[in-house]
Amino acid sequence: MRAAPRLERTPATALLAVLASTAMSAALAQEGPLNTSLDLSGQLRFSAQSTPAANTGPIAQSNALQPGTASAQPSSAAVQAELRARHALGPVTAQAAATLQGRALAGGTGDASAWVNEATLSAPAAGWKLSVGKKVVSWDVGYAFRPNDVVQQEMRRTLAPVTLIGRPVLLAERFGDDHALALAWVNPLQSRYAPGAAEPALAARAYWRDGPLDWHGFARWGARTGPSLGAAAVWVASDALALHASWRAFAHADRLTNPLAGPRNAALSAHNPWQWAKSGPGQQALVGGTWTSASQISLLLEAWWDGAAPARGDWAAWSARNAALPALLGHGAPNAAVAGNLAWQAQAFGAASSLRRQNLFARLSWQHDRWQPALDMLYMPEDQGRIVTASLAWQGDRVKLEAGWRASFGPALSIARQLPVQRQGFLGVTWAF
Repeated sequence: MRAAPRLERTPATALLAVLASTAMSAALAQEGPLNTSLDLSGQLRFSAQSTPAANTGPIAQSNALQPGTASAQPSSAAVQAELRARHALGPVTAQAAATLQGRALAGGTGDASAWVNEATLSAPAAGWKLSVGKKVVSWDVGYAFRPNDVVQQEMRRTLAPVTLIGRPVLLAERFGDDHALALAWVNPLQSRYAPGAAEPALAARAYWRDGPLDWHGFARWGARTGPSLGAAAVWVASDALALHASWRAFAHADRLTNPLAGPRNAALSAHNPWQWAKSGPGQQALVGGTWTSASQISLLLEAWWDGAAPARGDWAAWSARNAALPALLGHGAPNAAVAGNLAWQAQAFGAASSLRRQNLFARLSWQHDRWQPALDMLYMPEDQGRIVTASLAWQGDRVKLEAGWRASFGPALSIARQLPVQRQGFLGVTWAF
């Protein structure tokens, strides 16, 4: 699990703050008398997660060979305080959201952290809304997968609810009655070599409504990965049925790769061999639909192709390396070296947003008064792996109760059965104020 970013002020964020202050001061100078207002809100969340380590996969192999080589994701209990503030000063609006967290980890240890989710200044200018700072900018129309989420690049289908952490961005938006346009410069102060969601990029989104159809167009130019183009549509066919689709073509995609896979799959490495690399051109596509009955029973179906995910041959080479590494023990390789190389193999699970290129997803839910039970399954036909999730939520006026359970199924060599955690549970209580 990724560590929560610490609350800090770097030279880059200081420069961004100066740019924001200058831009907003100029906009403010053009307006008349000031009207100020301050809104504060937030929530407290108490949660517990059970994440027992799996007994299959490279992490299990590593720890069986040399106990303690690979650290498991510990079960934990946490309390979070999320604070939000919005302050209007004439035409300029400042918004911020921050999280404070304390965790107790299995084994008697714990930690505390704090981070900023969002911090933006915005103001109108010549018919546009200009925003600068750290902001959540989520695009596209899918539920389980979003090919055109090219700014936020959020992790979908998390078992435990999370408040998104925005990206540094300069954003210009224009809205009409049935159309909208957004232009974004994301990660403007990052190194041009930064990979993944940290890559500096220019992105644009156009939206327009045509009766029951909503159309979306997307474009992006990444400093490392170059251009991509995408489109999406939502068709509200009736009160009960809505269909959606999304497509994106890219020149390159960032992906974690291991140069020791393939013919040299038994070669040991003295350091972590996994590194970011650019793939060739590819495409991502999703089609789906939602049917909702009069009694608020909903069925969501989605199918997608993720050309940025590891190919069938990549996973075959990965599995061959998992099998070949333990054989080196018979040729005098140290236990610690083999165990370390097996632990590094778990990097493959974070190589892309999807584990497999072909995916099918189904979700059944029911909204009954304040209760919402749900059951979903992600199926990967390339190896017949399945990830099943069951959840239950109760929403009061200020209090929300949540519980969830997730498990991996499929053949022994399916990727879902190699994950470090294959059974996990979640309990949460949220109080809004």
